[in-house]
Amino acid sequence: MKLLSALVVVGILAVPAPAMAHGALTTPVSRLAACGTEGESGDSAACVAALTASGTDKFDDWDNLRLPNVGGRDREVIPDGQLCSAGIDRYRGLDLARKDWPSTRLTAGAGLSFAYRGTIPHEGTFRLYVTRDGYDPTAPLAWSDLETKPFLTAKDPSFTGGSYRFKGTLPAGKVGRHLIYTIWQNSSTPDTYYSCSDVVFAAPATKAPAVAKAPTTTAPATADAQEQAPAAQEQEPVAQQKPEPVAATSALPLIGGGAAVLVVLGALFAVLLHRRRSAARRSWTPPRSW
Repeated sequence: MKLLSALVVVGILAVPAPAMAHGALTTPVSRLAACGTEGESGDSAACVAALTASGTDKFDDWDNLRLPNVGGRDREVIPDGQLCSAGIDRYRGLDLARKDWPSTRLTAGAGLSFAYRGTIPHEGTFRLYVTRDGYDPTAPLAWSDLETKPFLTAKDPSFTGGSYRFKGTLPAGKVGRHLIYTIWQNSSTPDTYYSCSDVVFAAPATKAPAVAKAPTTTAPATADAQEQAPAAQEQEPVAQQKPEPVAATSALPLIGGGAAVLVVLGALFAVLLHRRRSAARRSWTPPRSW
């Protein structure tokens, strides 16, 4: 009888039990991690609304959003509109369709170091999906809103500093608000964990059109030039001179011209006077003596 009891106990211990330890994506931050007791956004409007809708005043089990025995049948087990809560009633507030959830700003196509907080390590595979172009955060999240294939898969990543850490490349071409859906399927337990992370992809930077440079012309070098011509020095502005009055510059020529006229007239007068005297001499006859 004792042997049978011992075998029963051993058999029970050998059956995998649901994990008592848990986790959630923290980079980029998930809704539950942001609104949980260890998060930094518990007082945000979205988190307060989520707590109210879930019928609680705090998410102290922020690392326990999991379902047992899913075995990869996620789309069959979890209904549309309940992806972020995984259909678990006490997390139903995480399914609220709104565009003010705490978010992480990212750059599409860039590399990122992801972090998944784990209170107790487990083996398993992470699969990360992103929403399709045209995603509407104000509508309930459906499986059809996600891309068909994960953009990143990580199996048994390293566990350091209390988190699983793995690197990947973000999807290219995404702009604006999107959602990253993380599925962590354990291989050491029958549990699968789910996380919704709201992200905002920055718009790609626009490059200014290149300005065409003006063609430069250089003077042909002389064959016998041996030394480089000295650079032209910047000229100082020349002081502006005041124009002189016209009278000041033309007075001397006028005086000179007047004197020349007087000289000519004087010469003519002298010639006429000389001729008159000569004529008078020729016409004069001496008086007769009686």
